[in-house]
Amino acid sequence: MLDPSSEFGARATRRLHEEVVAWLTTVTPKGMPQPVPVWFLWDGQESILLYSQPATPKLRNLEQNPKASLHLDGNGRRGDIVVCVGEAHVSTDPPADQVPEYVAKYTELFKRNNWSAEEFAGDYSVPIRISVRRIRGF
Repeated sequence: MLDPSSEFGARATRRLHEEVVAWLTTVTPKGMPQPVPVWFLWDGQESILLYSQPATPKLRNLEQNPKASLHLDGNGRRGDIVVCVGEAHVSTDPPADQVPEYVAKYTELFKRNNWSAEEFAGDYSVPIRISVRRIRGF
């Protein structure tokens, strides 16, 4: 999906692996976009894993309309923007504390929030997987 030999592909690949917070946008049943910050794990190819607390608006939105986007903040100068567009569904992925790559990426944030990986997985117990159809940026 991304060509890592291109300038944008290399930059987007790096950011999707390194950034710790992204904005997930779902759509309400009435068509209103609803962005929320999330922690995420990109598989390096065409899907993104994230976790939600149960009974959230984003889950209700996805039940009605699976279309979603995930984007990374820019550099403050109208550049370095990465936007992933696709469909998101509740998945059968294991709990967050059983995904070594996710735990490694977020260990410092777990500590900062006084959570263990197991406590995070208990609170954010609903896995969501975004099937990315397109990645664009500026």
